[in-house]
This record gives sequence, structure tokens and C-alpha cells, in this order.
Amino acid sequence: MSGAGAVEAARGESPLPGGKKREPLVAAGLAQPILKDVGEIHSRLLDHRPVIQGEIRYFVKEFEEKRGLRELRVLESLKNMIYETNNQILPKCEQVMHDGLNEAFKRLQAASQRIHKLQEREQEEREVQTDKLMAGEKQRTALWEAFLEEQQNKQAEVNEEHRKAMERLKEQYVDMEKDLAKYVSF
Repeated sequence: MSGAGAVEAARGESPLPGGKKREPLVAAGLAQPILKDVGEIHSRLLDHRPVIQGEIRYFVKEFEEKRGLRELRVLESLKNMIYETNNQILPKCEQVMHDGLNEAFKRLQAASQRIHKLQEREQEEREVQTDKLMAGEKQRTALWEAFLEEQQNKQAEVNEEHRKAMERLKEQYVDMEKDLAKYVSF
């Protein structure tokens, strides 16, 4: 209200042109549509929930669509990669592995045969060496026995010579005593 209207209202005069008085709005039945309009204006100006909910729905929809497309692309890429792996890479790998294993198996068999031959040769060499050692040991044993027998024979000869020399010396001393006894008795 303007300053003049307030003065008029204080005096009891109507501020409306023509001197009309205001009627109460509730009595006239106009209050309900006005309140409804005020509520709508209030909702539009101050209540942001519907707008925010609409924005949220839009964002979720866009996110899900973009995400869904991205996930579809990822799944399609994975499907292609699996198909390529199963149909191209896996058979190549199997073939390479099969060839490599066959080659390795052949090498292992050849190595096993060589090792087996080497073991047989070593066994034969050990047997030959064992036979040589046994023959050498038998020969040394025979030589040792021959040496011991020869030593015993020589010992017997030396003992016999010693016994004969002792007997000669005894006879010589006996003869010398007899000769001495002859000279002493004269």
C-alpha cells in the first residue's frame, strides 16, 4: 500500500477507486482459485523437486545408455577376441606345442639312448678294470707267495749253512784243543 492508501484505510475510507470497499475473498468464493494459483506459483518458483527429479532421471537414462553401449562394445570386443583365440591362436599354439613336444621327445629319446650306451660302456670298462685288478691281485698274490717260499728256502739254506759252519767250527775247535793238548803235554 502506498502512503495515501494507508491514510485512507486508517480513516475507514476505501483505497479502491470509486470508493468501493473490499469484500472479504473467502466470502466471495474467489479464495480457492487464488490459493491454488499462489500454490502453483510457489511450487514453480520455490519448489525445485520436480525439476531436479527430471534432471536426475535424464542423467540416469543417459548414463545407463552410454554405459550400456560401452559395455556392449566391451562384450563384443571380448567375444571377437575369444573367437579369434579359439579359431586362430589356439590351433597355432597347439600345433607349435605339438611340434615342439615331438622334437623334444625325439631329443630325449636320442639322449636316453646315448646315456644308455655310455652306461653300458662304463659298465664294460668297470668290468674290464675289475678283471685287470683281480688278475693283477692274483699275480701279486702268486708273486708274494713265490717270494715268501723263496725266502723260506733261502732261510733254510742259510740256516743249513750256519749249522754246517757251526759244526765245522766245533770240529775245528775240537781239533785245536787236541792239538793244543798235544803241545801242552809235551
